[in-house]
Amino acid sequence: MFFRWDWLRPQLTAPIVPTLGPVHPDALTIGIFEDTLHAAATGDFLPYDKDRRWGGEKDEKVLREDVIHQPEHTLIPTLARRGHGAVRVFAYGYADSVVQEAAELAAKLASVHAVAGSRVVRPLGPETTHPRGTRIQLKDFTTGPCPDPGGPVRSVTDWPTAVQETFAPFAETMAGDGLAFLHTQMRAGRCGPVLAAVIEDRIVGAIGPMKVLPDAIGRPQLMPQYFAVLPEARGQGLGRALWRAAMHWGQSHGAAYQLLQTEVGGPSDRLCQSERLVTLGFAHIMSA
Repeated sequence: MFFRWDWLRPQLTAPIVPTLGPVHPDALTIGIFEDTLHAAATGDFLPYDKDRRWGGEKDEKVLREDVIHQPEHTLIPTLARRGHGAVRVFAYGYADSVVQEAAELAAKLASVHAVAGSRVVRPLGPETTHPRGTRIQLKDFTTGPCPDPGGPVRSVTDWPTAVQETFAPFAETMAGDGLAFLHTQMRAGRCGPVLAAVIEDRIVGAIGPMKVLPDAIGRPQLMPQYFAVLPEARGQGLGRALWRAAMHWGQSHGAAYQLLQTEVGGPSDRLCQSERLVTLGFAHIMSA
């Protein structure tokens, strides 16, 4: 094995794994870190990688030869070639000095690999006083029922054709939230159901795709979704109705849990906090 668990485990303030993102705390083992190293050599998706839903090839890989693994801190760099490319260094360890060391490594590797971006990903624990970046939240479906909220929410394909046709302009308007990409996947038949909220025969909000896959230890996980509501339609409870409908779908299709990432202080973050999701930690991404 490359990693020593007695070194790495105390450094993991939040359950974040390079190239995979957040994972369930129960799946946070030395094996999952070792798997990312093996995947770097093959270029294949890991069986439990959420990005394998979209097909193609895995864009981001661990730079195994440049990993720094020590008793007090671990730096794991990754390389992505999409667009102008980027190096990200995941900085594990409690000392603040780990950030500066990670930034220097990221800048150096960005130059070596001739890519434009260099970033540091700093996991922060759930007890962080002034959290930044994204919050990692857990929705546990085993602790209670997730009833269908009702209201103007149903699968896009269950709405009349005229309503379905309003998804395209909605997706284009909300392209910054990933809805244009989602629409491309929908048209290609490469994703599961998408739930939509409708007002006056027009789609004004959506969440999806809906998909349940096993995680690294075989537990069924509801995969992350794209989620957006038109600005002019906010404040009417549609976001909450969409989210609850998605949770109802996940629970009724056998999911044990879902992990969500929300921008600290943003609308989705406030929604999830009001729904009493468990905060597992934070991910703060900084320019190197």
